Amino acid sequence: MKAIVTVMLKNGVLDPQGEAVKSALGGLGFSGVNSVRQGKVIELDLAEGTDPAQIDEMCNRLLVNAVIESYQLDIA
Repeated sequence: MKAIVTVMLKNGVLDPQGEAVKSALGGLGFSGVNSVRQGKVIELDLAEGTDPAQIDEMCNRLLVNAVIESYQLDIA
């Protein structure tokens, strides 16, 4: 079983990496990029039957900084 955790900064939190990417894209001649938000994807390979509540606990205790980040969990 796989769990995909997509982590992004919450709205309103400054994203200096996203701004750097936006600036670099402009410097390379790509116009029309209004904003960039950068995040991370964490793929977990788990034993079949792992409780989704346990995956949420993993996110809340280690994988995500709940003060500035939000996450989306997809289980396949």
